[in-house]
Amino acid sequence: MKYILLAAACCTLTMTATAQKRITLSKETLKDKIMGGWAGQTIGVTYGGPYEFQFNGTFIQDYQPLPWDGSVLKTNMLHNAGLYDDLYMDLTFVDVFEKYGLNAPVDSFANAFANAGYFLWHANQAARYNILHGIKAPQSGQWQHNPHAEDIDYQIEADYAGLMSPGMPNTASAISDKIGHIMNYGDGWYGGVYIGALYSLAFLHNDIHFIVTEALKVIPASSTYYQCINDVINWHKQYPNDWHRTWYEIQRKWSNDIACHDGIFSAFNIDAKINSAYVVLGLLYGQGDFGRSLEIATRAGQDADCNPSSVGGILGTILGYKKIPTHWKQGLVDIEDIPFKYTDISLNKAYVIGLGHALKNIQANGGNINGDQVEILVQSPKAVALEQGFPNNQPISRTGFYKTLGEASFEFEGTGFSLAGAAHKKQKDSLEYVFEVAVFIDGQPTETVQLSTDFIKRRLEICWKYQLPKGKHAVKLKVLNPHESYELKTSSYIVFSEKR
Repeated sequence: MKYILLAAACCTLTMTATAQKRITLSKETLKDKIMGGWAGQTIGVTYGGPYEFQFNGTFIQDYQPLPWDGSVLKTNMLHNAGLYDDLYMDLTFVDVFEKYGLNAPVDSFANAFANAGYFLWHANQAARYNILHGIKAPQSGQWQHNPHAEDIDYQIEADYAGLMSPGMPNTASAISDKIGHIMNYGDGWYGGVYIGALYSLAFLHNDIHFIVTEALKVIPASSTYYQCINDVINWHKQYPNDWHRTWYEIQRKWSNDIACHDGIFSAFNIDAKINSAYVVLGLLYGQGDFGRSLEIATRAGQDADCNPSSVGGILGTILGYKKIPTHWKQGLVDIEDIPFKYTDISLNKAYVIGLGHALKNIQANGGNINGDQVEILVQSPKAVALEQGFPNNQPISRTGFYKTLGEASFEFEGTGFSLAGAAHKKQKDSLEYVFEVAVFIDGQPTETVQLSTDFIKRRLEICWKYQLPKGKHAVKLKVLNPHESYELKTSSYIVFSEKR
């Protein structure tokens, strides 16, 4: 087996009688790589921040400068803290591990993020609503309960799983099995599993192509996620000097979104597959160059802050903190003691906690610590279970449906629907109000939903249902507790049918 070691002076490879590989790193090297992973994420998300979902279905032209200087990190940390959802979501889970140990139960992670004070979107917010209303993990992330199950959410917050599992991609996958299913399922979950494996392998290798290919072994080959990433790897071989051509191929084959209400019939795409493809695009065509890799991942568009954040973290782990180019560390020292918003954890604190978790995880998985030397029992990547969300599901129409409820109804022909809308305060200073809405499908009551005017507690879609018998159906909604100071407005519904 090909095995590339980063630094012969600090890493050694030994074999046991059972042919299990063991790698020895110094604690200093291990910490340097963990620091590089956290710092790289922070740099990447800051660099891509101005372009997040500003270039959908297109890329940023090469002639457009993407500036970077020593002021942007501190400016954003102090005045644009919401940019760092990649970091404070990771750190929510890191904090739970720190408080309750490596075997902390899934509910401790679910409750921590569901009750946190930060804003959430897409799969995360749908899961938050589920958890607050008694739908626990893993059901909170399953596609029947979460229309955003295949969105990018866990992909952008899985970095911690790889950073605490050096050389142990299957351990990272096991962590993601527990935590990632809180908010995602299928391809959405695979996004985080793959990112975790990339980080895990980045501790031991510096061959980008090998890391990208080897990490893909944790994903079932029959899944659409695997097929997408494998396509990117093959297109890179076919067009090794033209990332634009591979971008076009990704767009041609993988730009369809079949689930997220905002992404259907829209250039906007927060699906995990295409955004993971842009991560791999940046890694492969950047060829290990930190700045060039960030630039390509950003220019690819769509979630143009989260994707370079993943790229920066992975490359930061490969290089180690000390070898991240000085140009990209401008201003970093000025923010390393500033806690990320909604947490009490700064980068400097994350470096220390991250090393502690990695050491404990290494020991829990057959490794040893001897003074300053850390021996890791290396794992060969194994595929996780196959799961695919939204089977045989295809959007066929989107209809504007602008109503203020009361009561409302519509009819459609297909196998499912998704209805968007939101509860509002008529006066901004009003207290929170929760509408209760009874939903009827084909004359039968199916659920009563709670729709809060509080943005943090909101339900992203009013209601949805998949896998109905193919044919004509009728949906009716009735507000059970109308209030003159608040209103509930619908906006559109999407109809689904079987794939043609």
